[in-house]
Amino acid sequence: MKYMTLVKAVEGKFGEPPPALYDAIMKLGEEAAQAGVFVSMGGLKDTDAGAELTLKGGRIEVTDGPFAESKEVLGGWAVYDTKDKAEAIGWARKFLELHIRHMPGFECTVEVREVMTGTP
Repeated sequence: MKYMTLVKAVEGKFGEPPPALYDAIMKLGEEAAQAGVFVSMGGLKDTDAGAELTLKGGRIEVTDGPFAESKEVLGGWAVYDTKDKAEAIGWARKFLELHIRHMPGFECTVEVREVMTGTP
């Protein structure tokens, strides 16, 4: 089963992650690849570099970032192909433990969601 982990945090509150954290996250990706569960991962630039599209009432509206309405924004993701949700949570936990070690005081939420495949 594929699970996507979505990292959400308050944009700009904690500053730029230190290089040691980036290195540790890359090593975590290598560990997941060696375990045969790695699909993809990545980080996202701040919302001022993006846009948001909203569909409402049959109309599409495009808004350039930053998105003032959002308290927390999506900052990154990883996709794992695991045997179950518990294993996916374990990889998300490892990711958070890297932040505890390399970026003390950082706060975020990681959402773990099963990826839909095929038709319902």
